[in-house]
Amino acid sequence: MEMHNEIVIDAPPQRIYERVSETQRWPEILPHYRYVRVLESNGMQSVVEMAARRGTIPVRWRAEQINDPQRPQIFFRHLGGWTKGMRVYWRFMPLSNGKTRVRIDHELRSPLAPIIGKYFIDPIATRTLARMKEILESPAPS
Repeated sequence: MEMHNEIVIDAPPQRIYERVSETQRWPEILPHYRYVRVLESNGMQSVVEMAARRGTIPVRWRAEQINDPQRPQIFFRHLGGWTKGMRVYWRFMPLSNGKTRVRIDHELRSPLAPIIGKYFIDPIATRTLARMKEILESPAPS
């Protein structure tokens, strides 16, 4: 299964990347995230345990995270959970109007992938992108 979620955010790619790459802070800004624990960290590469909610259903997974500020891009390889083996790419593509297309690509090979994608990955990713857009387009507090 390959699927993607995307949104256009009125902010430059680097600013969006900086906010999104701080996954350990996601529970502070994303109400559907229960926690993100950094289990290992070595510069731009980490192993994280993440937990969110899809409605009232709790979900959890462990992933390797690689941040690439030069591209900018964030890569996750899921190491545990129902999505073990999934590869996730966050891409930040500048548009000519000064906005940025933020796209999350998911690649999962599993007999359960269509169900997991439709009922868990898509709703969580859609909510994450919508909240990031809301945060990044909000006026800075005075």
